[in-house]
Amino acid sequence: MAIARPLTSDDHTAALALYRTLAKDQAIDPDPKHFATLIAHPGTTIYGTEDHGTLHAMATLHLLPNITQGGRPYGLIENVVAHPNARGQGHGRMAMQAAIDAAWDSDAYKIMLLSGQNTGALGFYEKLGFTADQKHGLQLRRVPPRCP
Repeated sequence: MAIARPLTSDDHTAALALYRTLAKDQAIDPDPKHFATLIAHPGTTIYGTEDHGTLHAMATLHLLPNITQGGRPYGLIENVVAHPNARGQGHGRMAMQAAIDAAWDSDAYKIMLLSGQNTGALGFYEKLGFTADQKHGLQLRRVPPRCP
């Protein structure tokens, strides 16, 4: 049975394998200290789903302090990925739900998420309750965007 849990530094190798399926054209830093820095960052948690010791999906939640909304934090979810062989089996949904639950448990007033326009994931996020009807996502990049 699959479970969702926060990843630890012991998950470095499996997480890198998933990151490589997400960002095939980008350099993924294999140095374990960078993964350890990410998961040790205050307010950042990577939620993964595993079954029989195999990591199938993950989502990164950043909880960020805020001065509006009574000082309640907001969440930012990024780097959502399910292994291609595990898609459609509920692993991505389980990782996302763990991140969403953690944000609400931390009294976040909203959760933001950007998704690539050509990834085919929009319906997946909409089924989880995300909408694009109130805000527009914009970005300013120093590196080229990832190719689909």
